[in-house]
Formats: sequence, C-alpha cells, structure tokens
Amino acid sequence: MRMFEGSQPIVPASSPLRFFLCFLCLLYLVYVPASRASGRVECNAIPSKIIARSVTYCIVLPASFDADKAKHFPILYELHGLGDNEQFFVHSGLWNLVEDLRERGELKDFLIATPAGGASFYINSKDGKVRYEDFLLREFFPFIEKKYRVSAGRANRAISGVSMGGYGALHLAFRHPELFNSVSAHSAALIEKLPAFVSAPQSPRARVLGGVFGIPPDITFWNANSPLTLAHSSNLAGLKISFDCGDQDDYGFDAGAAALDKILTGRKIAHEFHIFPGRHDPGYFAAHIPASLAFHSRLF
Repeated sequence: MRMFEGSQPIVPASSPLRFFLCFLCLLYLVYVPASRASGRVECNAIPSKIIARSVTYCIVLPASFDADKAKHFPILYELHGLGDNEQFFVHSGLWNLVEDLRERGELKDFLIATPAGGASFYINSKDGKVRYEDFLLREFFPFIEKKYRVSAGRANRAISGVSMGGYGALHLAFRHPELFNSVSAHSAALIEKLPAFVSAPQSPRARVLGGVFGIPPDITFWNANSPLTLAHSSNLAGLKISFDCGDQDDYGFDAGAAALDKILTGRKIAHEFHIFPGRHDPGYFAAHIPASLAFHSRLF
C-alpha cells in the first residue's frame, strides 16, 4: 500500500478531502493484490541555521528504498511554483502517476524531493534576509543526500520545477552546473525585461517580487540572477537541458522560454525546447511533467 510518513499532515484531519482519500485507500486495499509493492511519501522538516527556521519537505521514495537498505539512489529535486508547497507531488496526484509509471517499467527507481520554497524563487534575496540558495546548497541537499542514501556525484543529481520552480531549477543548474546532470522546467518564470507595472509599490506582483528582488525590483539584481543572463556565460558543458511552455501562457513566459532557446541555440548548447498548446495552469503542468520525469530517468 502507498503510504505517507513524517510529521507534516497531508490534509487537515477534518477535511472532506481526507475522508475521500481514506475511501480511496479502502478501495485500493480491496482491489490491489497484497503482493504488489509500492513506494511511499515521507514529509518532514529540516532545521536551518542559514534562514533561521525549519523548512518542510516531502520526498517520494520507491518501494526498493525500503526493500534494500543498502541500496543508493539518484535524486531529482522538484521545485514547486508560487503559491504551492512541499506537498506539490502529493496533492497534485503526481505521486500516483510516478508509482504507475514505475510499475509499468517506464521510470527507473530514483528519489524525488520537494522543499517548501515559499515565494523565494529559490535564490538569496537582495536584502540578504532569506538566503534560500545558500540553504539549498549548504544544508538541504547534503541533509537529504545523507539521510536518504543518495548516490554520490553529479551523474546522480537532477533538478526540475514549474513556474517559479522552473526559474529556480534553471537558475541553480546554470549557476552551479557542476552539481547537476540534468535540468528541466515547465512554464519557467522567465522575463527578458521587467514590465513597468512591477515598479509600482502597491502592485500585487511588485509585492510578490519585492521580498526577493526589492521594491521596486532592483533591475541589476534581477538580471544577475536571471537564468537568461546566466545562460549567456555559464559553462553548461555536459548539462542536459529540457524546457517547455504553453503558447497561451497567462504571464507571457512563453516569450522568455523562446528567448532562452535562442541564447542556447546561439551558443550551440544542446537542449530540448517545446512550445505546446496550453496556459499557465495545473492542467498544463500535469500534461507535461511525465515527459520531464522520463527525461531525467533516461539520464540517470
């Protein structure tokens, strides 16, 4: 039976969703053979000295993780979008998809870890108050890889994300390419030039960006951290890259994705790039994340 573990609740104890999930579990027990081994999700928290609080996370573990206590695994870090959290792979149904793909032999056994990223964009904020990139590099990655028996080396580490998480995945992979074998992004928050409205302090989008990039956003700081800027000069040799976006993206991120494609093509850096029909919504992500999971699985 697929199981949740850890101290963080997946859904509130009294919510209708919890009762519905329990009903599904009962059906699962009735109709699925007991001999069929399944993985589990573990949700917990890591105390951080760098950002002075605990950070919650979830990790998807294949059945072989518990079956063979000596085995080590590759890992995919999956970064959620703005407004979501570490349970991204749980409440979206992607965990069940992963289990199904593994049972059909379409995915290798690897771990999938998602930290709670808040509105950090997974970088160090301009004011230095939230050093999220430092937290990932110095605390989160080492903690996860020791605790969950991750195989050593770049070849066994990949990163992916959606929207804000896509920005974070590309930023981290382009800034630290020696750490990752592959990177993928769906509808990454790529903007060539910040629109004028984000300079207005009362703009909702300015407030969202302000905690990371300043109010109004500091253009120099924005450009220095942008995956588009990093793509111009980073040594990306050996890094496998895949990204896509919907042709009707609500935030215009398809233009940013096309710009990244142009930069990488100009540098003759191999990559996969697609503009698909779709908007900036969970339906688009759900339709295309299976392809990026397969992309990383092939490369492990």
